[in-house]
Amino acid sequence: MADPAKPLLIKRYASRRLYNTETSDYVTLEDIGTFIRAGREVQIIDLKSGDDLTRQYLLQIVAEHESKGDTVLPTNVLTDLVRSYTTNIQSVVPQFLAASFEMLRDGQSKVLENMGTIPNPLLAMPGFEAMRKQQEAFMKTMMGGVPGWSQPAPETKAETTTAEELAEIKRQFAELQKKLSQL
Repeated sequence: MADPAKPLLIKRYASRRLYNTETSDYVTLEDIGTFIRAGREVQIIDLKSGDDLTRQYLLQIVAEHESKGDTVLPTNVLTDLVRSYTTNIQSVVPQFLAASFEMLRDGQSKVLENMGTIPNPLLAMPGFEAMRKQQEAFMKTMMGGVPGWSQPAPETKAETTTAEELAEIKRQFAELQKKLSQL
C-alpha cells in the first residue's frame, strides 16, 4: 500500500521512459500531473546518474498546460520571471512565490474549514474585506461619470437579508463549492 506521506518515486530510464516504483508500471507526464493534483508529492530521479529531475519535469508539465491554453500564468508574470533570472532580485523571487502559494493554500483551507460554520464563507477568507474595498473604489472611479449609476449605499447591521437574497447566496455558495472541488 502506498504511503501518501512519502513522495512517489518515479525513475527515469535511459530511454526517457518514466517508471512508477509503487505500481511497477510506466507513467506519462499527464499521469504525474494527476498524482500532484490529487495532493501527492512526486520525486523524479534519473536511474543512471541519480540526479533529481523533479523541477525539470514539473516545469515541463506547466509548459504543456500553458501551451494547450490552460493559462494560469499571465504574460507579464512570465516576463517578470524571465527578468528575475538576470537581476539581483533572483534571490527574492523563489521566497516570494513560495510565500504567495502558501498564503493561497492557507486561504483555501480556511474557507473550506468555515464553509459550514458561517453564513457566507467568503467573508472569512483572508483579505476578502480589502478586496471588496478595492472593487468598490475601482467601480466608483470607473463608473463615477456614467449617468444613472449611483454608488451602492453601505450596508448597516440593522438591515435584514430577505429569503430571496439568502437563496441567491446559497446558490452562489454551491457554485463556489463545486468549483473548489474541481480544483
